Amino acid sequence: MKIAFIGLGNMGGGMAANLVKAGHAVNAFDLSEAALAAAGEHGCATFTDAKEAVQGVEAVVTMLPNGAIVKSVYTGSVIGHAPEGAVFLDCSTIDVATARETIALAEAAGYDMVDAPVSGGIAAANAGTLTFMVGGSDKAFERAKPVLEAMGKAVIHAGQAGNGQAAKICNNMLLGIHMIGTCEAFTMAQKLGLDPQTFYDISSVSSGQNWSMTSYCPVPGVGPQSPSDNDYQGGFATALMLKDLKLAMEAAASAGIDPQMGHHAKDLYEAFDAAGNGAVDFSGIIRTMN
Repeated sequence: MKIAFIGLGNMGGGMAANLVKAGHAVNAFDLSEAALAAAGEHGCATFTDAKEAVQGVEAVVTMLPNGAIVKSVYTGSVIGHAPEGAVFLDCSTIDVATARETIALAEAAGYDMVDAPVSGGIAAANAGTLTFMVGGSDKAFERAKPVLEAMGKAVIHAGQAGNGQAAKICNNMLLGIHMIGTCEAFTMAQKLGLDPQTFYDISSVSSGQNWSMTSYCPVPGVGPQSPSDNDYQGGFATALMLKDLKLAMEAAASAGIDPQMGHHAKDLYEAFDAAGNGAVDFSGIIRTMN
């Protein structure tokens, strides 16, 4: 399949490379010359104009920073420029309303489109083991699925357009809450005289077990390898967690609910980010606890 890939950042670069590995021909576009050069080294054809990149393709995949950019790229460079019958897959994490609006615009122009945000981070993007949460019609999902399967280990249809984004922000709100609770528990255990490894050995097989503990432990040297073992570098940046928590709070307000733990997690990560830790892995928030 011939696929255009727009947005070759930390996530998109690895995703595009995996499409090439799966045997697809990939037209790559990004504003960054370095990102384009890296894509070229992984076998992508590179373009400096998004409109040119989508010429003659069967699918367009986007991985972009926010909803405003997603809508701008689709309305300015993709819709009406990609061939009739192409399927669009937006893998960015954006607000539900913009996802639904952009998909409606694409459908009105005769295209199938899904919102397909991801879970797994940079390592999973490079390894091709992402989880995709997909919103869109049954037809659009079936057309998008083979493309997504080349980049991930799980592709799950969440329902109507925008539901992929809804699933992503609900999941990441829970992740943010879990990480803060995990950090607090390890800090308290140490203050009470428990060795961190001993506490891990107990809690990881008890009712407090959660992913933030057993797969992404915020304490260096405990559990599987994680960013805490690399001075909290790499992984999932605090700025990105904060972005997702803000999107979650916006969605909650639109749905008329008040997630108090979600608000508190957002406030704590907002303060951590404001203190200059935006590029630090989100598990590094344990450093603020005493």
